[in-house]
Amino acid sequence: MNALSEAAQLERQPGPADTADPAVRAAEVWGRAMQAAALFAIEPAVLGGIWLKAGAGPVRERWLALFDALLPDDTPRRRIPLNIPDERLLGGLDLAATLGAGRPVAQRGVLAEAHGGVVTLAMAERVSAATATRLAQVLDSGEVLVARDGIDSRLPARVGVIALDEAASDDEPPATVLTERLGLFLVLDGLLPSQCEVPPVDELRSWRRDILAARSVWRDVRHDDEVLRALCATAAALGVDSPRFGLAAFNLARMVAALDGRDEVDGDDCTLAARLVIAPRATRLPPQQSEEPPAEQPPEPPNDQEPPPEQDPPEDDPDNIPDKPLEDTVLEAAEAAIPLGLLAMLQASLLMGRSRSNGKSGTAQTNYRRGRPTGSRRGSLRPGIRLNVIDTLRNAAPWQPLRRREREAAGQVAHGRVLIRPDDFHVTRYQQRSETTTLFVVDASGSAALHRLAEAKGAVELLLADCYVRRDRVALMAFRGKGCDLILPPTRSLTRAKRSLAGLPGGGGTPMATAIESAHQLYEQLSRRGDSVVVVLLTDGRGNLDRAGKPGRAQAEADAMAAARRARLSGMASVLVDTSPQPALHGQRLAAELGALYQPLPYADTRTLGARIGASVRALSAA
Repeated sequence: MNALSEAAQLERQPGPADTADPAVRAAEVWGRAMQAAALFAIEPAVLGGIWLKAGAGPVRERWLALFDALLPDDTPRRRIPLNIPDERLLGGLDLAATLGAGRPVAQRGVLAEAHGGVVTLAMAERVSAATATRLAQVLDSGEVLVARDGIDSRLPARVGVIALDEAASDDEPPATVLTERLGLFLVLDGLLPSQCEVPPVDELRSWRRDILAARSVWRDVRHDDEVLRALCATAAALGVDSPRFGLAAFNLARMVAALDGRDEVDGDDCTLAARLVIAPRATRLPPQQSEEPPAEQPPEPPNDQEPPPEQDPPEDDPDNIPDKPLEDTVLEAAEAAIPLGLLAMLQASLLMGRSRSNGKSGTAQTNYRRGRPTGSRRGSLRPGIRLNVIDTLRNAAPWQPLRRREREAAGQVAHGRVLIRPDDFHVTRYQQRSETTTLFVVDASGSAALHRLAEAKGAVELLLADCYVRRDRVALMAFRGKGCDLILPPTRSLTRAKRSLAGLPGGGGTPMATAIESAHQLYEQLSRRGDSVVVVLLTDGRGNLDRAGKPGRAQAEADAMAAARRARLSGMASVLVDTSPQPALHGQRLAAELGALYQPLPYADTRTLGARIGASVRALSAA
């Protein structure tokens, strides 16, 4: 396996982020892609799948052909279109066949047909939340459970998923419920076909033999506890919170060792696993360690003594260089493999994907469940979808003579007066407007009142006017003392909002954890109703009361960080405005844990403050 070994050696070198030569960087990226294809072919269901970000073209097709050549010939392969109905994905009642046969007819879904193989999900960046959730359930359980429409079946479905991300930009973030279950992540955008060479057929056959051999022994590869600790610590340092990726990297490290013909995991295997699984999902850079204090200079000799003779510096001896801990080695390798601009891309994806209001009350959303009817269109029947009977019969009526002659020619008996086919189904569409709500959470404690509470009030008042122009709803919460109060429920009344804001007193303790939890609860309530919510937190980040209302900065900060972490994991979109006289570390740490857009505003006046926050809110609300 010469080409695959070369790809593995490329992964042991500094990542593409450190490479200036585009040709060398392209070779490293393609080598990583070949390595990922070989490892994914060992056990697709264990790794869950691979998120392949690449536009339609020869580069993506070349990688897919390479992966297909590495799989055994009898491996099931299926393709999942974007708008696949549940009956075809999971299985269920075949309505058209049932109407034709006059009895319930069940059909197997794509996932059950692909048991033991691989499914390819087209346009994965646009997959619906319902389809992503159903795929995630099957990946977790390894089986398909169908219990509806008179069908009750449980079929095995251990599959691996190749999710094809064809987005030209990162405006639409993928469904997290699905990406968390796909262990590998590849980005092939920017590669040219001439930079993606596929090994010859004979070498691919050698790869396949090694892959089949690794498939039977990778679970028996030995390892020590330091390997798992290093991978989990690397994931935590890079902001990868889900424990699934640490487990996926651990399994991948054992596969790397098995593919290389070894029976024990070493540091290079962990490095490869961290680069292929953890680095592409990094959300932050690891904290920089404080520099060592300079060593004390030796005392100068007295004037009557000659200085000691200068000694030549010791030559670099690889045997005398102390080994770094495995955790540091894996973290450095993963940090080097973070693609250029990835963190900026992740921050941009946070700012996108929300609904935008163009001067109207909320955003119009087309759906098939509730709202104002806006006509019908051809579609498939799914749970909750309303069939438009009149349009369905109107579409089927002209074809009745031809369909009856076809059945008579085939010797079949036509059941019923009207012969219906799936192409005849028309479903009713509805239009519903979703509310856009901006939730202001204002720190009214003693420290905030001492700093810039009046200035923050003025900025919020300007933002209220901006929300009124866009017909957004606003809500106001304030925290001081031992609690956080909802001063103003969601409303469009500019007068009520200004009156509530003007009467907001200042002083008391800073219950930061309670404020974040209260804002998160209101965010959850509004989100469940279908609102698009953005939380604007105006504070200096210095909490001094814990969740129980007891004083103590250490415990108060720990509780605030825990509450912020829970809010971030729920997907709460937020902006943190640091109202300290100068940007402080407390606000930066809280914003990072909250996943919020950080706005340090040490010298801005009221109008500048309002303009900056308004730009942040509009960015988070932009589609």
